[in-house]
Amino acid sequence: MKQAPEHLVNLIEPVVEGLGYECVGIDYHPHPKHGLLRIYIDSDKGILVDDCSKVSHQVSGILDVEDPIPDNYHLEVSSPGEDRPFFKVSQFARYIGSTVLVNLFKPIANRKKIKGSIEGVEDDVITLKEGEDIFAVPFSAMSKARLVPDNSLFNQSIEKGARSGK
Repeated sequence: MKQAPEHLVNLIEPVVEGLGYECVGIDYHPHPKHGLLRIYIDSDKGILVDDCSKVSHQVSGILDVEDPIPDNYHLEVSSPGEDRPFFKVSQFARYIGSTVLVNLFKPIANRKKIKGSIEGVEDDVITLKEGEDIFAVPFSAMSKARLVPDNSLFNQSIEKGARSGK
């Protein structure tokens, strides 16, 4: 899974957790002029703009002092959203039964993408079920993974509105 270099994770994660948030993951896309450091945070109460601002302010201070990134970059702090990215095996375990979209570095059973429900997690292997097919996917084989939001409630409200003429 693509995550920021370990030295950035080790620097940022304790700051985020010290403020009372879960550090869901950190993306780092280096570029000499337009680098991006994105931190995903979460909490049981949800995430508001003020939470992102608070984390951004604290992390900026640490990054200014430690200066771990030599190039220019933009810092972004956000909630993971309904289509949350997965950065750790433990995150899959929390969402057993949910649907994920997984991109792979190399094909498994001639597939580079699998959209299926999480059936189980054992060690670093995630079992996904897509229709009648079962895939045992090592975490290290995943280039990207995201939760697929359950739009059934949204779709039901649209259908209800269409039937009532709204």
